[in-house]
Amino acid sequence: MALLVVWLVVAVALGVAELLTTTLTFGLVAVGSLAAALTSGLGGGWALQVAAFAAVSLAGLVLIRPVAMRRLRRRSTLPTGTAALVGQTGYVLADVSPRGGLVKIGGEEWSARPYDEVSIIQAGSTVDVLQIKGAVALVHPRE
Repeated sequence: MALLVVWLVVAVALGVAELLTTTLTFGLVAVGSLAAALTSGLGGGWALQVAAFAAVSLAGLVLIRPVAMRRLRRRSTLPTGTAALVGQTGYVLADVSPRGGLVKIGGEEWSARPYDEVSIIQAGSTVDVLQIKGAVALVHPRE
C-alpha cells in the first residue's frame, strides 16, 4: 500500500511539472507512474511495478511523443490577417490612381493604389488584390 501512494505522489508531481513545462515528457512519465500504481494496487511486487513504470514510460516517450510533437508543430496552412486578403476580389469605390483610392474587400474599405503604379482604375470596377503594403491594398483590374 505504501508503494501505491508513492507512485501516485510521483504521478501528481510529474503531472504538475508537465503543466508547467508543456513538453509532453513529464506527462508521459506520469502515465508510467500511474501504471506502476495500478500494478501495486493489483498486488504486483516492486520489481513488477518498476517494470510497468519503465515499459509504459518508454513506450510513451518512444511511440507517442514524436507523433504528438509533429502534430503540435504542424503550422496552419490557412492565411490570416492581411495575407488572407491577397487573391481576393475587390470593388472600387473611388478611383484608384498612384495617389490613392478606395476599394471594398470582403466587406471592409481599404485604401488602394494600382499594382503597376501608372494605371487609373475607375470607380465601379472589379479588381484583384495582389499585395497588401501596410494599410494599402495594391490592386489590378480584373479582365
